[in-house]
Amino acid sequence: MAINLAGKYEKKIAEKFTRSSFVAPNVSDDYNFEGARAISIYTPQTVGINDYVREGLNRFGTPGEMQDEVQILTLSQDKGFSITIDRGNNSDQMMVKNAGRMLNMQIAERVVPYMDKYALDAFARQAGQIKGVSTPTKSTVVSMIFDGAYALDNALVPDEGRVLYLPACYYNMVRLSSEFQGVDALAGPALEKGCVGTIADMKCIKVPDRYFPEGVYFIIAYRGSVIFPCKIKTARVLTDVQGIDGAVLEGRNYFDAFVIGAKADGVYVAADSSKVTALPTLSVADGSAALSCTTSGASIRYTVDGSDPRYSKSAQSYTAAVTLAEGQSIRAYAEKSGMLPSGVVEG
Repeated sequence: MAINLAGKYEKKIAEKFTRSSFVAPNVSDDYNFEGARAISIYTPQTVGINDYVREGLNRFGTPGEMQDEVQILTLSQDKGFSITIDRGNNSDQMMVKNAGRMLNMQIAERVVPYMDKYALDAFARQAGQIKGVSTPTKSTVVSMIFDGAYALDNALVPDEGRVLYLPACYYNMVRLSSEFQGVDALAGPALEKGCVGTIADMKCIKVPDRYFPEGVYFIIAYRGSVIFPCKIKTARVLTDVQGIDGAVLEGRNYFDAFVIGAKADGVYVAADSSKVTALPTLSVADGSAALSCTTSGASIRYTVDGSDPRYSKSAQSYTAAVTLAEGQSIRAYAEKSGMLPSGVVEG
């Protein structure tokens, strides 16, 4: 007999995942991967403002076709697990290994933490704003958080929907900091997983230190800027399996996490300066653009169509000086394995 919890209890499993996850309740659900491994997001590109000229045929400015910036999101994480519970072992242990309860334990202790850590790492690597800073202290951590909120303000990110993911060690610093006067805002009852109140008008989610990428101190993510799609959530208990006297627990999660390029400035990361790739140096002369980076071993990617090379389908790897047409601009960033990417330089 097979009890397929993916079919019979799919909603319950989805609800359990959401309740158990620090990240899942705080992401956008605007994008659907059903029937596809990858989706393309097209963002129309606006143009600059001209002086209106009161004579001639192009009084508003020379018209040009509106271009699109294309970001391709491809699911890359397809993970599974399989556990057996032998009937004899279970009997000898006073039947404590109830299959359904053990399956829930596996999801709560292994699956959800793995996916949350992956999502936070993806948000950090794909963030639109990455700030290299010194290690926060009790006297500086609050001002650093407010600096992040200020960066989102300047990027015109809506106030509602901002979430601060804060490692437990820095949460404790905030509570003890003389800079922070709103202690009561952090002492209210948690309404969801990890929620401990607000800081700088942002919902604060206290996350275990081990969930964070190395060198990342905190992450601010606007809900509309991030997605955490899980296309397949399979969890099932199989009994009477040939060759096994007992139960088999199986699970599969097909998922990924992304920052939406068009809204990337809604994600801010404060990280150790030594973990952030240096901004490329750009020099343009005689219609040729040369790029270099002071971070040893870093590679550079660029675009010449005005799109952001960190997310654009048209991004290319830099190998030699790039020839630019008249009026054409180049945008570039640097990246290195094990480090966070740089910002974007333009010329």
